[in-house]
Amino acid sequence: MTTKALITGASSGIGEVYADRLARRGQDLVLVARSTAKLEALAARLRVETGVSVEILPADLGKAEDLARVEARLRSDEAIDTLINNAGIAGEGPFADADPAFLTGLINLNIVAVTRLAAAIAPRLAANGAGTIINLTSVTALMPDGFTVVYPASKAFVLAFTEALQVELGAKGVRVQAVLPGITRTAIWEEEQLSGIPDEMVMEVDEMVDAALAGLDQGERITIPSLPDTADFDTYLAARMALRPNLSHRHAADRYRR
Repeated sequence: MTTKALITGASSGIGEVYADRLARRGQDLVLVARSTAKLEALAARLRVETGVSVEILPADLGKAEDLARVEARLRSDEAIDTLINNAGIAGEGPFADADPAFLTGLINLNIVAVTRLAAAIAPRLAANGAGTIINLTSVTALMPDGFTVVYPASKAFVLAFTEALQVELGAKGVRVQAVLPGITRTAIWEEEQLSGIPDEMVMEVDEMVDAALAGLDQGERITIPSLPDTADFDTYLAARMALRPNLSHRHAADRYRR
C-alpha cells in the first residue's frame, strides 16, 4: 500500500516546502489549509512535477467542525503514516493590549489542533509499530522572554508535548520529531518586521525545511536548524535532567523554612 503524508498549513511557507520536498521523495500527500485555491494550485504543480498523488482537504483547524473532519481522516485512512503539524499563527502583540478572541484562536490552532491531530493518528501508528509525527514548534519555546507572551508559551507546549510523545510512541517504533525554526522568511512575518532584523538572523524557508528533513533522516528527535553545535543543546538537556532528583521531596527546601 502506498503511504501518504498529511501536512497542515500546506498552502504556503513551511508547509508548502514540506509538500514539495516529500513529493520529490515520492511521497503521496494530503494537503490541509484554509485556502482551497492555493491548495489546488500547489497540488496541480506537484502532480505534474513529481507524479505523486496529491489530495487537498481544505479546513480551518481553528474551527471545531473542520478540525473534526481532519481528525476523522487521520483515524480512517490507513495509508496516512506521516503527520506534519505545521499550521500555526503568531502576532498577538503586547499582552496588555491583546484581543482575547485572537488569543483563543491562537491557542486553538497552535495547541488544541496539534494535540488532537496527533491523538487521532497516534493509536494507529502505535499499533502498526511505524510512522512519523513532526511537530513544528519554535526557538521561542526556549526563550519565552524574547518575543511576545502567548506564542512562545504555545510553542513551549508543543515542545514538551513532542518530547513526551517521543518517550511513549518512540518505544513503539514511531518517529516523533520537534522542529524549532528561528526567524524564517514566511508569511507569519510581515516584510516591515523582517526589514528591522539583521539578514544573518533570517533563514530562507527552503533551507529551513531541508535542514529539518536532514535532521529527521539522521534520527534527531529535536532539530534546531540554526544551531551550529548540537552539543550546546545537549548541555541544556543535561542541566535540565540534573534538576530531576530534587524537583519533588517530602519537605520544602531549607530556605523556605522558618
